Amino acid sequence: MLDLFIAPFTEFAFMQRALAGALLLSLSACPVGVFLMLRRMSLAGDAMSHAILPGAAAGFLIYGLEIVPMTIGGLIAGALVATGAGAVARLTVQKEDASMAAFYLVSLSIGVVMVSLRGSSVDLMHVLFGTVLALNDAALILIGIVTAVTLISIALYWRALVAECLDPLFLRSVSKLGGVVHFLFLGLVVLNLVAGFQALGTLLSVGLMILPAASARFWVNSVFAMCLLAVGIGFAASLSGLLLSYHASLPSGPAIILSAGAAYLLSLLAGPRGLLRPLLPGRHHRTA
Repeated sequence: MLDLFIAPFTEFAFMQRALAGALLLSLSACPVGVFLMLRRMSLAGDAMSHAILPGAAAGFLIYGLEIVPMTIGGLIAGALVATGAGAVARLTVQKEDASMAAFYLVSLSIGVVMVSLRGSSVDLMHVLFGTVLALNDAALILIGIVTAVTLISIALYWRALVAECLDPLFLRSVSKLGGVVHFLFLGLVVLNLVAGFQALGTLLSVGLMILPAASARFWVNSVFAMCLLAVGIGFAASLSGLLLSYHASLPSGPAIILSAGAAYLLSLLAGPRGLLRPLLPGRHHRTA
């Protein structure tokens, strides 16, 4: 039993770095995922994860697979797409989800073409799906900085973030923070997606953000409890995914997201607000 669960992390430094990176990402991205879900913007998060690809690809074209230039490029691309989609939604008749979809489809295509100009199919797979087992010290420092910024921002603007998610019109009527909090939130989404793409790639980084948050929704009602439970589910998915990857020789990033998907399926079926709870004898299901 010890060899099964502990030995991979005590014997191999790359497994230790992978676990540290995945846990830090869970601590940072899962609370952001809760707010994203409550704002009914889960698919927008998926769009944003694709939107960072051209910037990361630009860094790759110039410097190769270096974490700092790819991160800076991803941040710039993500900020441009988020700002552009928000501006289109505010200045035209098009809704934000449609403008976000348009921007992300163009961004994804441009990014794939840019990576293909210089790199091989292996490089493209690295950018799209990440390599959590190859995290280096620079990547861990970056993820740690993003985690610290995210947690501090959430702590400072907690009430405004909750109000903006649950009743944005009320927040705008009583405070001038509505627009500020909206763009702060989008900035946190971009930051966490950029931090996650090195480990999970641009296509899967949103999975660790959304799946634990969606799972927590079936168990608890309060936003704070949802954030805590989502982080716990993210931790469990990271640990089990890495162990599954190690013992079954599976790709590490997809294994983590599959573990998070299994937690979502379990929550969907067995959670207090899940599908099977109303069928249990002596149980009364209340929807909210």
